[in-house]
Amino acid sequence: METERFKLSDILYGFIVPMILVLLIFVLAVYVNTTGEYAVLGSTDGIGTTIAVILTQGFAQMIVLGIPLVLGLTWNKWAGGAAGFIMGGAYYLAVAGTSTGTYAQYAILYGTDMAYPYNFFGDMAMLFYLVNAVIIGYMAGALSGGSTNFKRMLGAGLTASLTTTLIQLFMNNQYALEPSRQMSIDMWNGPLGYALFISFVPSIALGVIVPILAKVMSWYGLTARKQY
Repeated sequence: METERFKLSDILYGFIVPMILVLLIFVLAVYVNTTGEYAVLGSTDGIGTTIAVILTQGFAQMIVLGIPLVLGLTWNKWAGGAAGFIMGGAYYLAVAGTSTGTYAQYAILYGTDMAYPYNFFGDMAMLFYLVNAVIIGYMAGALSGGSTNFKRMLGAGLTASLTTTLIQLFMNNQYALEPSRQMSIDMWNGPLGYALFISFVPSIALGVIVPILAKVMSWYGLTARKQY
C-alpha cells in the first residue's frame, strides 16, 4: 500500500495545532490561573478571579467529564463509563494529592491551630469526581442508545451533565471535608445568581457542546462501531 504524499495540511495538524494547544495551556497556567506567576485576571475575590477559576479548574473538570461523555455518545455506555473511570481516577488522584500536600504544608508552616493536615484521599466529595465521570459517560451512552439523532444526543448529554452536577453539589455540601464543605456552603449563602452561574453554566455548556461535537464526528465517520 502506497504511503500518502506529504501535504501542507499535515503541517497544520501535525505541528501548528499542537503548538497552539501548548501556547493555550501555557497562557492558562501562567497568566489566567489564580496561582500563576502573573495572574492577569487577579488572585483575590472578584469577577476576574471567578472567570479565571472557570477557565482553569472549570475547564479541567469539563475535559475530565467531556471525554467520557463524548465516548458515551459516539460509541456506547461501556466505553463512556470506562473512559470516565480512567479520567476521573486520574483527576481524583491529582487533586486529592495536591490538596493534601497543600494543607500539610500549611500545618507545618503555621501549626495545626491555624491549618489542620487534612487527608483529601478520604474525602467522599472528591472521590465522587471519579464516580461522576463514570456516571456521565455511562448515562449518556445508555440514554442515547447509539442514536446519531441530534435531539436525542442533546437530551442525553444535558441529562447526564446536569445529573452529575446535582450529585456533586450534594456531596460538596454534605460530605466534603471541612475546608471544601465550608467554601461550598459560603458560596450558596452568598448571592444566589452567582452560585447558580458557577454551578450550572459550565455543566450546561458541556451538555450542549459535546453533543454538537459528537454529531459533527458522526458526519465524518469518526465514531467507533457501537457494540451492545
